[in-house]
Amino acid sequence: MKFTITRSTFIKTLNDVSRAISSKTTIPILTGLKLVLTDDSLVLTGSDADISIEARIDANSETNDLQVESTGAIVLPARFFSEIVKRLPEAKMTVEVRDNLQTVITSGASEFTINGLDADQYPRLPEISAPNPLVFDPAILKQLISQTVIAVSNQESRPMLTGVHLTISGNTLVAVATDSHRLAQRVLELQTPTNQDYDVIIPGKSLIELSRTMDDDLDQVEIRIAENQVLFIAGNTAFYSRLLEGNYPDTTRLIPTSSTTTIEFSAPAFLAAIQRASLLSHESRNNVVRLNINVADQKATIYGNSPDVGNVEEELQFSNLQGDDLEISFNPDYMKDALQSFGQSTIEVAFTAPLRPFTLVPSEDKTHFIQLITPVRTY
Repeated sequence: MKFTITRSTFIKTLNDVSRAISSKTTIPILTGLKLVLTDDSLVLTGSDADISIEARIDANSETNDLQVESTGAIVLPARFFSEIVKRLPEAKMTVEVRDNLQTVITSGASEFTINGLDADQYPRLPEISAPNPLVFDPAILKQLISQTVIAVSNQESRPMLTGVHLTISGNTLVAVATDSHRLAQRVLELQTPTNQDYDVIIPGKSLIELSRTMDDDLDQVEIRIAENQVLFIAGNTAFYSRLLEGNYPDTTRLIPTSSTTTIEFSAPAFLAAIQRASLLSHESRNNVVRLNINVADQKATIYGNSPDVGNVEEELQFSNLQGDDLEISFNPDYMKDALQSFGQSTIEVAFTAPLRPFTLVPSEDKTHFIQLITPVRTY
């Protein structure tokens, strides 16, 4: 096996695939990078058994400048190989695998020799076919991921909550994540209705890595769902993830259907105020800020306090306030995550009681995106 390629092209693909490679895997060969060279392409594969990424470099593309001399396959130690490739002196590099699996990497006057492994020993990726795959706009899919993964749990004691629950029926997709302290739900209307219903839980870590591999110039992302795997096809990259097993809790009953107090904020302005209030709350053991709403005086005030450092008080700017007076405390980090997911929108925050969860929704579309936060008891 021997090929020559432009290093910048190879490094970009290598970086994408390396996201799936872990040094802590229990399967030694998975610490390696698999390369398969045919007459028309070079395919790189990385996997940690949970996530697998396969990326293809087309030999027929002039921009790649991939020149194939002899075909073959090899698994190379990913960490060493990546470091070598990134430090080579010239714009082009040549990789040659010899009969004893020794691999020679040359660029200009530099030459490295590293030991490879038999590619036949590398686990095979599942074949996932779908006669009617789901097709998404990459920008919308990235937005859906960023708006929901913030609420997945980091606690492995409840594995289901470490994923995003996806239900698809007809032309509606609902994505929900919760860690039992907060919840994020996004609803999408599909352009083409599906003829099959889906109910799956995708690990949050997988979706974060998927989002990082998707280029802005992609036309579409295709999704294929199997019994215990999901496959995302984005351009020349195939991203596999295992699905989490079990039944996701029913989250519909957690979202309040009525409110006693509503207030509208500019999301960026409210976010800036929360960031200022949390400067002191982070120095306190309980990390809580307090919001006081006085409807009669049309005032909303936020307080942050640390017994050791001091306190902060700020009167908030808002566009609409109605309902009952309220005093409520919450974790400012949860609020910051929620507000960042709304971008430049105007949001409506709806409260029912000081110790009941409250919701944040975009003022112009209150049905397709909702964030929910559970308040903190301070007495």
